[in-house]
Amino acid sequence: MSKEEREMAGDVVARLQSQLQSLQNRVKELEAENAKLVSQLSKCCCHKTEKMHNGSDVKCFNSSVASPRTNNGDDETRKKKASERIPGYNLEIMTHHSKRYVALKVMYFGKRFYGFASEAQMDPTVESEIFKALEKTRLSVGDKKESLYSRCGRTDKGVSAVGQVIALYLRSNLKEADANNNTSGELISGTQTEGEIDYVRVLNRVLPNDIRILGWSPVSIDFSARFSCLAREYTYFFWGGNLNLPDMENAGKKFIGEHDFRNFCKMDAANVHNYRRRVTLFEISSSNMRFEGNQLCAIKVKGSAFLWHQVRCMVAVLFMIGQGVESIDVIDALLDTEKTPRKPQYAMAPEIPLVLQSCHFEDVNFICSSDSGQALRIHLENECRAYQLQSAIFHEALLSCLPLANGAETKFLPYISIKVLLFCLSVLICFAERALTFSGKSLLNEGTIKKVASHVPLLSRPTEPSYEERCAKLNSRR
Repeated sequence: MSKEEREMAGDVVARLQSQLQSLQNRVKELEAENAKLVSQLSKCCCHKTEKMHNGSDVKCFNSSVASPRTNNGDDETRKKKASERIPGYNLEIMTHHSKRYVALKVMYFGKRFYGFASEAQMDPTVESEIFKALEKTRLSVGDKKESLYSRCGRTDKGVSAVGQVIALYLRSNLKEADANNNTSGELISGTQTEGEIDYVRVLNRVLPNDIRILGWSPVSIDFSARFSCLAREYTYFFWGGNLNLPDMENAGKKFIGEHDFRNFCKMDAANVHNYRRRVTLFEISSSNMRFEGNQLCAIKVKGSAFLWHQVRCMVAVLFMIGQGVESIDVIDALLDTEKTPRKPQYAMAPEIPLVLQSCHFEDVNFICSSDSGQALRIHLENECRAYQLQSAIFHEALLSCLPLANGAETKFLPYISIKVLLFCLSVLICFAERALTFSGKSLLNEGTIKKVASHVPLLSRPTEPSYEERCAKLNSRR
């Protein structure tokens, strides 16, 4: 090797040694910076990857960096702060994660809940349980206001639903295809679902047994579960007994159309000023489910919107017509608010048999994966069997404690398939709670109806204040 070649080789070696030294220095700088960041992150919130129940990685919000806890006082402080949280409101949220606006279809059995809305003064409510699940699964991106939360219906205490719909921002696994970089808190639009979080599966794993998510759908940002709803449909279950079902159906047909329903609701003069609502469908159907010859029936009512307790008030008056203590014409009289400006005092129908059946929207198609659908079916089948066992216990009590006249045999309800699960659960609960009585009729006396001897005609009863009188009273307090 010539002298010139040796000098060139020496220069190459020197440059390589210099680059190696620079890399070593850079590694030391990065290690020092990394240690500093770890120290900072241990004192604040950041996202990490959690292992879900199925072993798949899901990115989560609001997870503090894991570090050994050596201070018992700090643990007590954390527990105290956690106990003071209001689910769904005091969420510690990372805002730099992708999110998308979605609608969720929800079913729930309302017996143990104080209504759907979390604004109720009592717990639990369906909404509070849903927000607990959202917090636990780290799907929330903020409180109700920040997540643009809306609900379709606000069902009361004891009322169930198989088609309730809510809408809000949820965390997303997707990234916008046209994004130049991973922008913090980017909004996912469009209808893409491949690679997205299985919201149904994730939420149903942590929700209580009497609440389930049936499906989800991506929706536009201008979607409102309340105001975008085209129609709502309610179902009310009842035992037919000797009720005059044709008269009830003929009377119910009078509800169809746009009417002032102030005599068929609980009036809220402070917040509601228009009591006109449109009913588009009314029908009474019967099933093949029977008990002691008593057939299970259902009233179906569909309309664009409903007033507070409207369906239960309508059903209560229909029961009076079915029992023969009121005429069909009483519906016309109560809908004529000029002749009947004040609502007669009468009790509403019980809340347990009422179900929010469905909420209708335009171009909203709910998604449920095959795995989530199978898990949901298994869960509902198990719930159905559990309620049937409870019904069997009450059936045994009926046979042993309340023998029938003339040695008549009581036939037990047949097996209830999953397709009619929602049709029977509310009735089974009501059957147990009401001690085999419902709406003024006895199920133990060969299906006959016991008419109330002291029945006072509706139009002869004491009345509630009119809307105008309520408004005047409110104004006098201001």
